[in-house]
Amino acid sequence: MERCMYCGDSLGTAIDHFEPITLAPLRAFDWLNHFLACDHCDSNAKRADYPCDPVSGERLLIDPSVEDPYDHLRLILRTGRYRARTPKGEATIITFRLNRWQLERARRDAFERCEDMLRGYARLLAGGEHQRASGRAGALLRQPHADVLYAMVRTLDSPGVSAVLDDDIIEILRTRFTVFGSRRETSHRTQASSVPERSHYST
Repeated sequence: MERCMYCGDSLGTAIDHFEPITLAPLRAFDWLNHFLACDHCDSNAKRADYPCDPVSGERLLIDPSVEDPYDHLRLILRTGRYRARTPKGEATIITFRLNRWQLERARRDAFERCEDMLRGYARLLAGGEHQRASGRAGALLRQPHADVLYAMVRTLDSPGVSAVLDDDIIEILRTRFTVFGSRRETSHRTQASSVPERSHYST
């Protein structure tokens, strides 16, 4: 994990206390409360914000180290914009400014880049160039906004998938892009959302 765990755009250059130390000073040195973040998300977006439900007191931010952001957020691939599925998703979008125009544009670009790289990956496999195909897959997983590829994989289970993804991309994702053994496993590792490795929001 090298990129900001909140926006997935920039390299993480700061350590954010997910639960601010102003609210939980005893967690100042708690490793599980330290999240890799970019300067923008850490200093300009989240800062010390930590919204909670006014009635229950429950945290309203998605914790990407233990939760799948896709349960709370939906990424519109063609626009690069997030929509909330839950109140927690809404609070996360607002707190981290996930729909600022720079991120929306970057996600749109990442969507086109993913399509091109997946087609290149499939061509390399078809040509028997398995080592190069593996390298292409690794580059695809490491690129900024891995949430876009994750959303593409999760979209495969949606009724309207054909309106979102081209037929050849659907075929590649369903039958060929099996870097980690299975489509379901690929989807989780694409987002880096296994708990030990921690994920970023960008679902």
